[in-house]
Amino acid sequence: MAETEKQKDIYILGIESSCDETAASVVKNGREVLSNVISSQIALHTLYGGVVPEIASRKHIEKINQVIEQALADAHVTLEDITAIAVTYGPGLVGALLVGVSEAKAISFATGIPVQREMILAISSSVTLS
Repeated sequence: MAETEKQKDIYILGIESSCDETAASVVKNGREVLSNVISSQIALHTLYGGVVPEIASRKHIEKINQVIEQALADAHVTLEDITAIAVTYGPGLVGALLVGVSEAKAISFATGIPVQREMILAISSSVTLS
């Protein structure tokens, strides 16, 4: 690459909804976490003695747009800056996963941003080992 050419930064929007927390983050160039927003449902599910899958799914639907908007705002980027979307597709609660995957696909359809499906275990191990 010529010295005058500057490599464009890569911004990944990550979406996680595998169980009872709705989360989104923006990562720059695979190394720098610009934002990490989590909406927890712990207090709600404590009333039932554990996670209730149907309630978890409904709460994800209520919160996912707000969480993504906050993650983008905290990172000082817009969807126009995002290079790709990474979304958890398993393992997890089927209804909860469906919310995150559907959101990622909807954003992709509306913007043309590509989606990369990721296993939560692969994401967790890469974060833990880094």
